[in-house]
Amino acid sequence: MTTMTFTHGATAATETHHPHRLGNVLRAAKVIVTSALGVILLGEYDEEAGVQKRSGPYGPPPD
Repeated sequence: MTTMTFTHGATAATETHHPHRLGNVLRAAKVIVTSALGVILLGEYDEEAGVQKRSGPYGPPPD
């Protein structure tokens, strides 16, 4: 007969895991800064940014 032991903290049956707020804030800041630098320095942009495509029941509205 074999016995199986789990390493402490290796199962989800223990206490709830506390959120890493500082890590989440730093990750969000990294995404924002990376995006801003991409737009400012490299001129990257999305051609569809801010474009709202509307079509009625009979197709797109006339220009």
